[in-house]
Amino acid sequence: MKEHTGDGDSHDGAVEILAGRLARVADITEEQARELIELIGTDWDSLLREAHFLKARHRL
Repeated sequence: MKEHTGDGDSHDGAVEILAGRLARVADITEEQARELIELIGTDWDSLLREAHFLKARHRL
């Protein structure tokens, strides 16, 4: 059983929620969304811009 470690749990949960939202809005996978969050941080406008760029790049 996973031990409660404090703020890390709430941060992980917030990242999962943000990744899910980004994946739905930008039509990318949740894995891609989590990677973008790790690279960029949690700024929504930056994440959305990069997600759209990523999606367009994969269409080529």
